[in-house]
Amino acid sequence: MRKNIVAGNWKMNNDLAATKTLISELIELNKTSDAEVMIAPTFVNLMEASKLLRETSIRVASQNMHYAESGAFTGEVSAKMLKVIGVNTVILGHSERREYFYEDDLILKQKVDKALQESMEIIFCFGEQLDDRNSDHHFKVVERQIKNALFHLPSSSWKSVVLAYEPVWAIGTGQTASPEQAQEMHAYIRKLVGERYDITTSEKVSILYGGSVKPENAEEIFGKLDVDGGLIGGAALDAKSFMAIINSF
Repeated sequence: MRKNIVAGNWKMNNDLAATKTLISELIELNKTSDAEVMIAPTFVNLMEASKLLRETSIRVASQNMHYAESGAFTGEVSAKMLKVIGVNTVILGHSERREYFYEDDLILKQKVDKALQESMEIIFCFGEQLDDRNSDHHFKVVERQIKNALFHLPSSSWKSVVLAYEPVWAIGTGQTASPEQAQEMHAYIRKLVGERYDITTSEKVSILYGGSVKPENAEEIFGKLDVDGGLIGGAALDAKSFMAIINSF
């Protein structure tokens, strides 16, 4: 059975005080959820978040990592550095990393390989731009992103991979793919995995939706057959909104 997952990507938000406050609120509210809950604070607050959540069911993820083990990579963080502070999950391939920091499929493939080598779980993001969808290229774009970065992996590695479909035109814009659009793409993604590997692998992988998910639309989106949760941006910065989304299953 696939896991339902709701992960909050805090991006470059929340200083230490705000991080402690939000975590405290989440601990208090997270009492009845059946979903697996994750948060991804900024690098400088990962250690504190890990400490505060150590005795809870809420997991801490990193927003990024480098593919090298160590070296002259100013401003970067390695997988081992994350693991030593209790962070065992990493978000890779987010559209903002692709767009603003020029991370391409080759770079992401190297990051995927390093994360798996270090026994980390990956939330792998991908998705099309508005022009891609308007020109009816969205399936091809998503297929290329997944194949280039993930389809070299053995089937055994997929137990450590979570997929996150994020139509770029719906991230932080207030626009949201309709539940039907989300289901259509998620079903297509699951079909791709099944064709490359097998039905068992494709049915076990959790596929999250990301793109302006709110308490008002989460239940309908999460109710679709192939949508197994969400990678949440802005709404994850408010404890009540985030918990309302988590409880939408």
